[in-house]
Amino acid sequence: MIVDEGSNLDSPARALRTPSPRILQSAGSQISTTDTHTSSANNGSHPDHPYNWPVSRKWALTILAAFTTFLSMMNGTIITVAHVAISEQFHVDESAFPHSYWPVTTWAAGGACSALFILPLAEDFGTRPVFLTTYVLFLCFLVPQAVAHNFATLVVTRFFAGGCVAILANTAAGVVGNVWDTEWSRSIPVSLYIVGYMAGSSAGPVVGAVIFQFLSWRWISYMQLIWFGALFPVYYFFFHESRADVILARRPMKQGNEKDEKEGYTERATGQSSHLTLNGLITSATRPVILFCTEPVLFVSTLWSSFTVGTLFLFTQSVEQVFTELYGWTVEQTGYVQAAVVIGECIGWTLNLLSRKLYFASAARNTETPNSPIPEARLYMAVLGGVLGISAGMFTYAWTSYPHIPWIAPAISLAMVGAGSVLVVTGVSDYVVDAYATYAGSAIGAVATGENLFSAFLPLATMSMYTSLGLNWASTLLGLISLVLSLLPTLMFFWGREVRARSTFMQRGRSEKAEDTNVV
Repeated sequence: MIVDEGSNLDSPARALRTPSPRILQSAGSQISTTDTHTSSANNGSHPDHPYNWPVSRKWALTILAAFTTFLSMMNGTIITVAHVAISEQFHVDESAFPHSYWPVTTWAAGGACSALFILPLAEDFGTRPVFLTTYVLFLCFLVPQAVAHNFATLVVTRFFAGGCVAILANTAAGVVGNVWDTEWSRSIPVSLYIVGYMAGSSAGPVVGAVIFQFLSWRWISYMQLIWFGALFPVYYFFFHESRADVILARRPMKQGNEKDEKEGYTERATGQSSHLTLNGLITSATRPVILFCTEPVLFVSTLWSSFTVGTLFLFTQSVEQVFTELYGWTVEQTGYVQAAVVIGECIGWTLNLLSRKLYFASAARNTETPNSPIPEARLYMAVLGGVLGISAGMFTYAWTSYPHIPWIAPAISLAMVGAGSVLVVTGVSDYVVDAYATYAGSAIGAVATGENLFSAFLPLATMSMYTSLGLNWASTLLGLISLVLSLLPTLMFFWGREVRARSTFMQRGRSEKAEDTNVV
């Protein structure tokens, strides 16, 4: 078992730092970076091991986890379409600054904090009890959102709701790493989970617009209470425990000393004690910062992925401003058109399947580590997605923003950005996991933290940027930034091996991975 040294990452969710799409790659990296060299404890020698579950049961749990993530992530952006009504009721002045976005900012901040500090503490209890307990807490925090008497209540309760969503999403993500045993078998479940994560945030304004068109803004939270409450029995009966050590610890052993065999399995499966120490928690929280500040590759990767995710959240603000000014649309109509982003993300998911083939095919030409895929092969489709999807989409979005051009043109641009975003986010997280090996958990933590910060604060600049620069040049600026960030990783296609050789953490991580593989 490969663990992030010093972080006590003994299961998928422990590597999941913040509510972002790469949490699943982090999960996968911790559960099976030794896909072809697994120990007897991990290769399904026990009939109750999740790796030995029927394929139908694995897929049922995987789809349930992806659906859960999609639904819970909508909570982050679903109220954005009602910002005018909320501002009017609570007398919030938005003439110079989008103060109504603060509930989304605190939501993202709450998710970052809980995933960084709460998840490691909750790890020893297994996925099912953590998920169900957090689910109930999330339902409780939906109530004050619906009945809030002031804006501060909405902002504060959204912080805790975001924290709950982070734990729900991270716990659901751990399911994939727990039940699928090889990198190849995990690839489609991983991509399915990621598109569910990203599409959930993008679908929030769409679903919110449907509710808000016929009911008051409070019913956006009431409706969430209804469907989340109705789904609780489904999760209670079908969201099974998927952590092998927890499952096997509850099963009576047929032979030998039960206590010793349980402890033997846990030791083999985790490689260390399952209890998180204070030093481990401090390391878990600080190492991502150290890596971000000292590793140029991780620095660029974090900026690239963070800007991509931040752009998707920025659309919750810019789309309304663009389509209202150009076509005189209502707020609800601007929410509906954001379905184009969701459609694009689904298209990006299908294109991402090609990335899997390119990655594994690269093993045939790897002279550095024969028969192993080249880490930089993860970035092929990501670069294409960044250039032809996000950058080209933003340029098209910019220069089709004229009243005489039909609305479908900028809507197609939104779909282009959505497709590119899935390719970029998936490619970056996959590459970081491959390049940093045993330090993948901390590296992914840096990327995910950056994504949360950008999604929390970048949209706050939307109003002033689009007002000062104009609709055309504001989107052009975003497209140029995305283009630069997308082209920088192409340098790794030529000098990737040399860069990795000069990186202390990359070399140390890959050496530890090789040593662990040899030991196993």
